Amino acid sequence: MSREILGTHQKALKINLDPCTYGTFAEIGAGQEVARWFFQVGGAAGTIAKTMSAYDMTVSDAIYGQCDRYVSRQRLSTMLEREFGLLIERLNTKRGSSSCFFVFADTVAAKSFKGNGDCHGWLGLRFQAEPGAEASQIIIHVRMLDRENLQQQGALGIMGVNLVYGALYLHRKPEELLESLLDNLTTERVEVDMVKLTGPAFFDVDNRVMSLRLVQLGLTQAAMFRADGEVVQASDALYKKCILVERGSFRPVTKVTLDMLKCAKAQFVQEPKVKDEEIMVLMEMTMRNLTTESGIDAKDFLDRVDILSALGQTVLISNFGEFHRLAAYLFRCTKKMIGISMGVPTLQSIFDEKYYLDLEGGILESFGRLFKNDLKLYVYPLLEAKTGSLITAGNLRVAPHLRHLYAYLLENRLIEGMRDFDESSLAIMSRDVLARIRAGDDSWEEMVPPVVALMIKARQLFNYQQSAPEPEPVRELQLAG
Repeated sequence: MSREILGTHQKALKINLDPCTYGTFAEIGAGQEVARWFFQVGGAAGTIAKTMSAYDMTVSDAIYGQCDRYVSRQRLSTMLEREFGLLIERLNTKRGSSSCFFVFADTVAAKSFKGNGDCHGWLGLRFQAEPGAEASQIIIHVRMLDRENLQQQGALGIMGVNLVYGALYLHRKPEELLESLLDNLTTERVEVDMVKLTGPAFFDVDNRVMSLRLVQLGLTQAAMFRADGEVVQASDALYKKCILVERGSFRPVTKVTLDMLKCAKAQFVQEPKVKDEEIMVLMEMTMRNLTTESGIDAKDFLDRVDILSALGQTVLISNFGEFHRLAAYLFRCTKKMIGISMGVPTLQSIFDEKYYLDLEGGILESFGRLFKNDLKLYVYPLLEAKTGSLITAGNLRVAPHLRHLYAYLLENRLIEGMRDFDESSLAIMSRDVLARIRAGDDSWEEMVPPVVALMIKARQLFNYQQSAPEPEPVRELQLAG
């Protein structure tokens, strides 16, 4: 059944009329648009203990302490912690036994007269699921896409009401909570590119799965988390860093996966624009790579992610089928050089014009977007199974009318073949490895890194089947004569 979507007015009024909810609104940037909804609908005295804004930096520092960046996750966390502590300190004795206390906070950079910077904000809610309970918390990062400040303020107000309502009434259904964040909004107006749910109300929630759901539900085009499972906001994590990306299904990670990354990184670090710069390596999985015959399986996703985490890799989940869309996303996060690692089959698909029918300029427009900044493709060779021929970036053949374009990219080192690769790994194919794992054929263990083999067997990942032991030979009994 489809979920009933309440209007913003209905949500705010329901919260105001709930005798159990009581809390604080602390908003910096874009006005007090969230609190305004609760005042407008009536009955706010039953819900709001305090509203405040601290726009002046000196005043903000005096309340919450000094901070390097005022529109940041750090500042939001400080706001939530301080305001919730004050709420408990001042009101717990009086009404703690009957009230679920909450604090909503946001710190936002909306469109201003001074510049055309990225319009974004951090929103959060710390709340009690029941009176006297330990607090739980939701933190989200949003990008505001409206062109006018007034429109951004309006979108922020609706998003804030959605967040408060979702936390109070949908915390037992976290995926429905995520979906509700866009109630009465569209993805043309706002994007939610990070979410983190913590506390007893979300004891069984894996935030990596929530990141996947953000992309799957269309709230964002990409989400990111570190090897330790900590979800991060991409622009913060990638700011002023050189980026090396390897796209794959990682089902499972094989020796080729790591050899490709090793070779690409060895060449990437030698680029003049990369030397002495900080490098961020991303293992990217697209929604297409995550989709199996039965759809997207959260366990299958976590199997892949757990292996990448064991290898210390940061994961990017995206809905970017075309590489020029991935490039545009990364260009938004950093002005430093970007490298993309891929195999020959992927490079061949990039030169297939059927993928660019939606672009007026076709394949030329795609390559213009892909290489408009400092970006290079590093290409791992392919060993053809039938002929035994080695296909590299240097001898790859493309359609005749694209040969001059390919030669131009190759000559200008925008496409570069990988060197010093492990020839013994070239014949390994992840699909073949997965089939052997499921068939109980132990030969797959030689095709993956040792730590990957141990994890697959210990945790029975990817429907691992242990091979049956060899039957002992039957010995004939000789009867004494």
